[in-house]
Amino acid sequence: MQDRVRVRDALRAPADGRRITVAGWVRTKRAGKSVSFLEINDGSCLSNIQATIDGADRELAAAVEPVSTGASVVVTGTLVESPGQNQAVEIAATGLVLVGPSPGDEYPLQKKRHSFEYLREIAHLRPRTNTFGAIARVRNHISFAIHRFFNERGFLYVHTPIITASDAEGAGELFQVTTLELEKLPGSSSPQVDYGRDFFGRPAFLTVSGQLNAEIYATAMDRVYTFGPTFRAENSNTTRHLAEFWMIEPEVSFCDIHGNMDLAEEFLKVLIRGLLAECEEDMAFFDQRIEKGLVESLRSVAESDFNRITYTEAVEALTNSGASFEYPVSWGRDLQSEHEKFLTEEIYRGPVIVTDYPRDIKAFYMKQNDDGRTVRGMDVLVPRLGEIIGGSQREENLDALEARIVELGLERDDYWWYLELRRFGTVPHSGFGLGFERFIQYCTGMQNIRDVIPFPRTPGNAAF
Repeated sequence: MQDRVRVRDALRAPADGRRITVAGWVRTKRAGKSVSFLEINDGSCLSNIQATIDGADRELAAAVEPVSTGASVVVTGTLVESPGQNQAVEIAATGLVLVGPSPGDEYPLQKKRHSFEYLREIAHLRPRTNTFGAIARVRNHISFAIHRFFNERGFLYVHTPIITASDAEGAGELFQVTTLELEKLPGSSSPQVDYGRDFFGRPAFLTVSGQLNAEIYATAMDRVYTFGPTFRAENSNTTRHLAEFWMIEPEVSFCDIHGNMDLAEEFLKVLIRGLLAECEEDMAFFDQRIEKGLVESLRSVAESDFNRITYTEAVEALTNSGASFEYPVSWGRDLQSEHEKFLTEEIYRGPVIVTDYPRDIKAFYMKQNDDGRTVRGMDVLVPRLGEIIGGSQREENLDALEARIVELGLERDDYWWYLELRRFGTVPHSGFGLGFERFIQYCTGMQNIRDVIPFPRTPGNAAF
């Protein structure tokens, strides 16, 4: 079907009577004695194209008779001006082929509003809805924009391993990978499992981050980024957590925390501006149907200068605000979502980058400040969401890094190669991580992160 025209392109074409062929899935069918109407969508855009079938054409009338909602069809006809208010053009059909029938009364997506909970149960069909079609297009656009952003700035795209032997965050929330028969674990009669008989000869896990591997290439290639799946075995049933999600993680050599903040701010602004400019129809849909004022909120962030404050200043601002929070605010405790939203929405009324967090609440690899209490970590906070990016300047001093690993009770041998990077040509370097689904959720206004990834993986759910 080389001559087939996508619905998006057909809707943009002039009503000049040209002969075109479109293919897609029937969203609605309205049958009459003199004329029938099919609304057809092929996923290329939010809008459907209408095909009119003249009832006087007996062959066409017979072809449209078995067509129902959900069926796939190929329609040929002429592109003419539409008398309807919702579209400028329509297809005056001259030919119709029913490719894949669908029993209309059994089709799970009837012409009504379905709950997102219900649609998660039919993830194989939910891309055919307006909401999930729009999410798929936005996700695709932002994916390409991320690669374009880094490519234009000289970054190298590095594919870091999904299977790893180290825990980048030191949190221990890892999915283990093994070929051992779980019913017949070697050494299962004792507390120790004989990993020498496992595939890798040692415990192995699904990665929680590509950062440590990215640092290897950053200290040779100057600037790199990863964009791939990561995993957390966190038994959390919230609207903000997934067991499998995608992360974008740039890493830059000869870069301190200030350069890191500059990169993160530019990154968000470029992505948001491009999204608003190139996905207007889908973003208007989200603004109208999902969250009122969404587009203006995003535009405000893209046009703002990000406020930059220290963690200590953030705690002081929250304490002096007089506001009452569910979680108490005090120096040494991590900021909660309610604190982050208050900072961005009430105090600074715009995006905020918080730096210099207490060392005791941050990861082992963050550069320690001279005060001995804080590290050069950063969190980028935005209105409506809170934290959207987390990052830091990495500790390039060998002695300091080794002491921190020992202090936290991590296995030094697991990080021998990471330590050697500090022995052979160490260099100040920085990076950050952006959770892709968290960003899609923020840009679309969707309330549950399970609805912005095609097939969510959560506790008790690995369907589809």
